[in-house]
Amino acid sequence: MLANIKDITRLTAIRFVVLLGLVSLFADVTYEGARSITGPFLAVLGASGTAVGIVAGLGELLGYGLRLISGAISDRTRQYWAITIAGYTVNLFAVPLMALAGRWEIAAMLMIAERIGKAIRTPARDAMLSHATQATGRGWGFGLHEAMDQVGAVAGPLVVSAVLFLRDDYPAAFAILAIPAVLAIGALLLARWLYPRPRELEIARPQLKPQGLPRAYWLYLAGAALAAAGFADFPLIAFHFEKNGIAPQNLIPVLYAVAMGVDAVAALVFGRLFDRIGLVVLAAVTGLSALFAPLVFLGGLPAAVVGMALWGIGMGAQESILRATVAGMVHADRRGTAYGIFNTGYGVAWFLGSALMGVLYDASLSALIAFSVVVQLGAVGMFWRLRGLR
Repeated sequence: MLANIKDITRLTAIRFVVLLGLVSLFADVTYEGARSITGPFLAVLGASGTAVGIVAGLGELLGYGLRLISGAISDRTRQYWAITIAGYTVNLFAVPLMALAGRWEIAAMLMIAERIGKAIRTPARDAMLSHATQATGRGWGFGLHEAMDQVGAVAGPLVVSAVLFLRDDYPAAFAILAIPAVLAIGALLLARWLYPRPRELEIARPQLKPQGLPRAYWLYLAGAALAAAGFADFPLIAFHFEKNGIAPQNLIPVLYAVAMGVDAVAALVFGRLFDRIGLVVLAAVTGLSALFAPLVFLGGLPAAVVGMALWGIGMGAQESILRATVAGMVHADRRGTAYGIFNTGYGVAWFLGSALMGVLYDASLSALIAFSVVVQLGAVGMFWRLRGLR
């Protein structure tokens, strides 16, 4: 009987993860489709490399930094669903509005608004997911969600690429992304109706104190911040491809789709490995993905394809393992706050790294590459220190 109860609980948890994964799939079609062309779009509207780097970095700063507030509010109010729905609404509908942007400054504001919406909804959503992944395995549960997420991240750039191929019109590419935005909100409302209390999916509660965060959490955050600082944002990479003619305009979203496809596979594979052997997996993958920078910024199209695949491997491992580890470190009552703090530190590091790499891009590609590689290798060292964590 106990075995049957566990099987039913696991099946229910998987269904919840899959349903939220479906939300993320449609959402990623929307905003990852947009992000695959925002760099070239800003370039066409007259922005400089420095402006692209700062806008991308500022978007990530707000997109991660505001999670400190939204995470704390979600834990305090327990309104996880309301906060998640509000965040997704802002996150998604900022995208089709870019079709109306005639100046790069307006497009930049909408890019930042999209990131703010993501900041509002992510800690609350991840806290709800963490309850389900207790039954499925943390790494595999978050990896499954990330894999579904990245199916959308592959489809979105391909849709945008097709529109650009057929019409060569950026506003039309942004406008068509209103369709998956509506589908994502519909799937989210269905999840809210079917699973109004996700906390009940976590039957075996971890024996952790709800007060405070452990020392390992802060060391882990330091490693994640180093990884974020050295990881170039795609708008800057796409800006480089456009400016230097590395790839035709309509092929740039395809390169992003390649990275997202690799991301999906990496999330599942490395999430499962994390459940078995711990953070040594993240240390190894971070070292491997650090090689993306010289390939995308110094090579031609073949090197760029390999570099984007390595970039996708790094993203997939980070997106599955980073969230899974936090869930296992922290009491359920503190997870919204823990995810908020973690993402704030991650986002500040991403902003500083992105802004600096934007400046370095205009000054010296060699300096940009050296910074990216060295900082990510520093992250490898931090993750290796914590390699026993699962």
